[in-house]
Amino acid sequence: MIICPACGSTVEGQLCLGCPACGARAVGPPLAKPEHQLVSFGPAALAALGGGLMLVGFLASTTVVWVVSKGAALNLVTIVAAGQTAAWQLKWISVPVAIAVILSGSRSLRTIRASPADFGGLRIARGGFGAAILATVMVATLIGVTVPERLRRRQWGIEAAELARGYTFHRALLEYRERHGTLPPRDELARELRTLPDPDGSIAEALRDFDASGYEARSVTAAAAPTTKPLPRGGALRTVSLNTTADAPPVSFTNYELRLPGKDKKPNTEDDLVVRDGLILTLPELRDYRAARSSSP
Repeated sequence: MIICPACGSTVEGQLCLGCPACGARAVGPPLAKPEHQLVSFGPAALAALGGGLMLVGFLASTTVVWVVSKGAALNLVTIVAAGQTAAWQLKWISVPVAIAVILSGSRSLRTIRASPADFGGLRIARGGFGAAILATVMVATLIGVTVPERLRRRQWGIEAAELARGYTFHRALLEYRERHGTLPPRDELARELRTLPDPDGSIAEALRDFDASGYEARSVTAAAAPTTKPLPRGGALRTVSLNTTADAPPVSFTNYELRLPGKDKKPNTEDDLVVRDGLILTLPELRDYRAARSSSP
């Protein structure tokens, strides 16, 4: 069976008799194989190019971050920090590129080993494959060592977002008290706070899905003791809350306690936050605070 060089069809028998498909005839015997045949460096060049580009690209990105963000400070900590930043910036690009380059390099190595007479450049292919592995390991290591710290920072961000709502309520209540001389009662809290200036929308965001049942306003006022004798200086003090009778005189509320849902976003659970006159505490911290206050002389 012979392949016709003119049309590519398969010829049974001798080509000198003519190709049945196109009619071409052989004009002489086939050429002998050359005594010295050049080997191909294509697979080796492909493996070296892929690995080299990966390693050079990562080093170049690290250098740019080191110069632009770190001021090109010549110390190990700064260089490692620049590498970590570059690794995080390239994480979504480096993963598919690394998979493609490593698979291609591995295939090139197998091809060269299987036919050493036809393909050369085994050392070059090994160098490119090693560069690809080195760049992948560097990126993975620099990302891996920063994961715990980034998880801590993410947790700090979540906690800061939870505390921000409490501080927003505290700021709004302080502003309301400065304007009106008292804090709003429970039933009118949301409506009254919406009357305050809110250029950034933080008060409206804090009031979204807000349950006023966790809010209580108080005031410390002077009350005369039931006696005909003159009161000592300052009289007797009592705490007045929202539970006042309808015919009682207006009370100026100066203190408050506000309970907000915690991480689980569910009210009246153990992880709730309590805002007490600007002091934000968890329920265990509030219990410890009250126990310390009650035990203090």
